Amino acid sequence: MLYHLLYPLHTYHTIFNVFQYITFRTIYAVVTALFLSFIVGPYLIKKMSAMQIGQVIRKNGPPQHLNKEGTPTMGGVIILLAVIAPTLLWANLKNPYIWLLIAVTLGLGVIGFVDDFKKIVQKNSKGLLPRYKFLWQVVIALGVGLFLYFMGFSTSITVPFFKNAVIPLGWLYIPFVILVIVGASNAVNLTDGLDGLAIGPITIVAATYMLFAYLTGHVKIANYLQILYVPQVGELTIFAGALVGASLGFLWFNSYPAQIFMGDVGSLALGGAVGTLAVMTKQEILLVLVGGVFVVEALSVIFQVSSFKLRGKRMFRMAPLHHHFELNGWPEPKIIVRFWIISIILSLIAISTLKLR
Repeated sequence: MLYHLLYPLHTYHTIFNVFQYITFRTIYAVVTALFLSFIVGPYLIKKMSAMQIGQVIRKNGPPQHLNKEGTPTMGGVIILLAVIAPTLLWANLKNPYIWLLIAVTLGLGVIGFVDDFKKIVQKNSKGLLPRYKFLWQVVIALGVGLFLYFMGFSTSITVPFFKNAVIPLGWLYIPFVILVIVGASNAVNLTDGLDGLAIGPITIVAATYMLFAYLTGHVKIANYLQILYVPQVGELTIFAGALVGASLGFLWFNSYPAQIFMGDVGSLALGGAVGTLAVMTKQEILLVLVGGVFVVEALSVIFQVSSFKLRGKRMFRMAPLHHHFELNGWPEPKIIVRFWIISIILSLIAISTLKLR
């Protein structure tokens, strides 16, 4: 909005030229998102507490979690507001990728909101049935795949560490997009089990894809680095920047001991957002590395369930993996910070692939 209102004024004064630069608008998208989080956060925490919208803790989980019973949840609403509002304020709203990314984030947020509402407000322990949740996730991801496919988006994927390894998928790119977005959404959802555990790596992943979006959308830099250039995708840097700011702002309240949890409304939307960013920046495979913490958490659940069904034995004391470490005696803050450190290392390795080809 500000881009459309203020940039045209550059014909009257050169100071308004700054609004044409993605870097300038991204910085202020980060600041705006952070500022909004600090304003909305305390209000929502107070409101949720008054309405007794608190987290329900399962009794078969780690016993130290029982004292978290009643902590306000559905805090993902803070994140969604702090991402969407700055994006609308600072991005070029004529860019179709911006609207697609907003639609995916809101759509998955609505799915998570319905699930949280059923569990917390309506006291329905099952929430939104998994098959319906999965179905709507697939529908949204399918919409992304079809939109990109029919607008002529590149259906090729690149392989990290290899200069000329480009795999053309054709129409198979559509199910591939579904796999990336739905997989990322559910992986983040599974990771959101400790205070700040999910939002920390999300901040790191968002910052990494903020860089990827800028490089992919800059024709000269993309050609120099020999990565796929995607016209207009550079504008997604602003969305990613807003996501960084919103995540940092939420972490202020979600860090141990958490004042509020994000709930499914946050985790499903955030996972879907980074998955869609990975697709649009043509760094889909790298998401496995950048979001390695989420991948390992999701795999731990898959292996645990498979092992129990096939062998009647569990691989871990409890899944997802962070609960296994808890039951082994690791303090919660130690698990959280170590997972953050791993996430930073993985992101640095992912960024290095831009030159290691």
